[in-house]
Amino acid sequence: MTKTNVIIVGGGPAGSSCAWQLRRRGLDCLILDKAVFPRPKLCGGWITPELVADLEMDIAAYPHRFLTFEVTRAHLFGIGLTMRSPQHSIRRVEFDDWLLKRSGAEVITHQVKHIERTPNGYRIDDRFECAALVGAGGTACPVYRTLFREINPRARWLQVAALEQELPYSWEDPDCHLWFFEKGLPGYSWYVPKQNGYLNLGVGGMAQRLQEKGASIHRHWEHFVATLHRRRLIDEGLALKPQGYSYYLRDGVQTIQNANAFLVGDAAGLATRDLAEGIGPAIRSGILAADSIADGGEYTLESVSRYSLGAGLPRRALAYGLARQKVASPAVSLPNPD
Repeated sequence: MTKTNVIIVGGGPAGSSCAWQLRRRGLDCLILDKAVFPRPKLCGGWITPELVADLEMDIAAYPHRFLTFEVTRAHLFGIGLTMRSPQHSIRRVEFDDWLLKRSGAEVITHQVKHIERTPNGYRIDDRFECAALVGAGGTACPVYRTLFREINPRARWLQVAALEQELPYSWEDPDCHLWFFEKGLPGYSWYVPKQNGYLNLGVGGMAQRLQEKGASIHRHWEHFVATLHRRRLIDEGLALKPQGYSYYLRDGVQTIQNANAFLVGDAAGLATRDLAEGIGPAIRSGILAADSIADGGEYTLESVSRYSLGAGLPRRALAYGLARQKVASPAVSLPNPD
């Protein structure tokens, strides 16, 4: 039996940031993840200056692809808007592996199947024991499923369905482009260049509203690709095979701590309500959970923003457009990310 102070289920940005902070606070921890890193990860890879600050990240010393956008081009109902605040892009396959190694934590490749409470904490698959447990395994996190699903059911009306592909491509336009609500899409499409010849393309929308309208995320992908061709952002003959996944936007998130178990990142459903951005909230929540474990204090999300944009009309408009009302019909069945 392997015993440690803290076990973190999931080695992505939320889990690795939690481990990084725990070790800085003098606590031993172990990360369990079913994947071997570096591993591919579907994600636009858009990161914010706030995230860079939270990680105390030296951009000049980062050893992988890192591209800064001075402007972001937003397209809304045929109107072009320019957002002039620096943002960055990374490749998740590189970034996540770098974060995990930087944490210095022990990592064991293991798919968690069974979690049980013990008098002193938690036991996992009769192989691991800990005093504190952190669920950082994304939407399908087994910690959420076992210890939180009944007491903190997710808001199905805030489930996002996405199709995405990242590929090697010699792009010519260095700006990030976002298309909002095209052809009735309850969401947006993105074109995100990555440094040194990579490109991320994707479409995301509110799953329940797509279902209600009888719409298909695949049809919206086809329209998006046609837009990219028309604007000559990609070649006509480029072979694209997007993959699907889902996650949740931020709602009330009533319960993020249950005894000495904690939820962070997408396991808690923390993606922002305007731009559906999840890496920043994942990292901030991982650090906060680590501080709570180290101090024995309250774990709260007060400093984890619900929004990516500053207060104002654009933020309110996007939040309304992405999830304008709560509805009761069941969410569409979609693949979950790991």
